[in-house]
Amino acid sequence: MKKKIIKIVQGDITESNADAIVNAANNHLWMGAGVAGAIKRKGGDIIEKEAVSKGPIPVGEAVATNAGSLANKYVIHAAAMGQDLATDGGKIAAATINALLRAEELNLESIDFPALGTGVGGFPVEDAARIMIDAAKDFLAGSKSVQKVGFVLFDSGSCQAFTAELGSELKEI
Repeated sequence: MKKKIIKIVQGDITESNADAIVNAANNHLWMGAGVAGAIKRKGGDIIEKEAVSKGPIPVGEAVATNAGSLANKYVIHAAAMGQDLATDGGKIAAATINALLRAEELNLESIDFPALGTGVGGFPVEDAARIMIDAAKDFLAGSKSVQKVGFVLFDSGSCQAFTAELGSELKEI
């Protein structure tokens, strides 16, 4: 049996080579600024067009789209907030779990996340790190296809918070 891995990296999620990357989405799946804007700029408008055609979705849910011109197979749009841009731990946990479920349904081996809800949502990154890493650990314990969950964090503060929560930059489960 393959070992399952959680990995933390500081960098640009649009440069990820995971099977899927996660977009920190709103429930209408419009792609504006932050992570969503970066994904749309690099992957193309086609990603947003497909996402919006699948929305709106309930806050906490996730949907998969093609990855446009990105190197990934899919973009999974995890709605950690609604149009009010408000989020909380329960919404972030649900969005994380549902993104992982979409990856499993697509029979993917790897998925990379940003820190959900910590940008315009204003949720504390340390709390998001705990919630998201706990969800990844729990999910990996029973996953069949997903073997690697990455957290690709743009700034050093977020990267440090996730690394502190995980205990290192790489952990085998």
